[in-house]
Amino acid sequence: MKTNKLLAIAGAVVTAVTLMSNAYAGTTLDAVQKKGFIQCGINSGVPGFSSANDKGEWSGLDVDFCKAVAAAVFGDTSKVKYTSLTAKERFTALQSGEIDLLSRNTTWTLTRDSNLGLSFTGVNYYDGQGFLVNNGVKSAKELDGASVCIQAGTTTELNLSDYFRANNMKYEPITYDKVEETIKGFEEGRCDVLTSDQSQLYALRLQLKEPEKAVVLPEVISKEPLGPSVRQGDEDWFKIVRWTLFAMIEAEELGLTSANIDEKKASPDPAVKRFIGQEEGVGGQGLKLSNEWAYNIVKQVGNYGESFERNVGSGSPLKIERGLNALWNKGGLQYAPPIR
Repeated sequence: MKTNKLLAIAGAVVTAVTLMSNAYAGTTLDAVQKKGFIQCGINSGVPGFSSANDKGEWSGLDVDFCKAVAAAVFGDTSKVKYTSLTAKERFTALQSGEIDLLSRNTTWTLTRDSNLGLSFTGVNYYDGQGFLVNNGVKSAKELDGASVCIQAGTTTELNLSDYFRANNMKYEPITYDKVEETIKGFEEGRCDVLTSDQSQLYALRLQLKEPEKAVVLPEVISKEPLGPSVRQGDEDWFKIVRWTLFAMIEAEELGLTSANIDEKKASPDPAVKRFIGQEEGVGGQGLKLSNEWAYNIVKQVGNYGESFERNVGSGSPLKIERGLNALWNKGGLQYAPPIR
């Protein structure tokens, strides 16, 4: 009965989404250029990915990506306005046209890519679901009967159910709509365990009054490829967003940084010349952008490695190692098609 009801709701959502997607097809770039900024949907507060300081200034890996798209389109990273969204709100905001781009640590899944009227443009962080505890537990296999804090509307709810069922264990879910509520529930002892993507667990642990008492367990129970998404039916906008991510990755592979890209204008390397816009007909024309679209991204935001290190890597409080997020030629999965 419950399954039938869920399917009926999903069907209604799909119908509405399809109508809304068609309404916005092919218009996002024009609309963005007309209003003069990109409306970017981000998380309401996850250090390293999207969080605001005392002045209300947003920063993080996902925020950098919003800025990179603005640099590609306008040549100016300030041409972005941010909408902080809960997990439940994010897809509706994109489908309805409230935002132009969703850059909010969102897992790329078949159902989301095929049924929700949106398209994932790539992966800007390879993650996996884990567990945060503060009661001396050493392994997720010891969690039988535990109460678990979860953020509603995420893939973690489904993964959690699969994991406990597969290991013949029971649990009590405690769900919250917002990240802030979830970590507060864990800190106040309303649950024994908090589960989320591992990157978020490390970030949320920093917000605890006594972070040294909380431990991220070693088990990773799922694949969580996180990436930006746009509405389906707008191929021009999809390609701009997708190639913005590829440009950041390609720049790292080429050794182009925000500090050296001006010097590289004199480079005889044809790949560098193409990247920075010195070869007509490459990139900018096809994307309906200026030939310096990729140069502007790197000059103003940096390459993928720079963004990773300052937000979640060695230059940040999180100190997360590159791991799967290293370039393909350094043992990781980050790979961009050639810019030529």
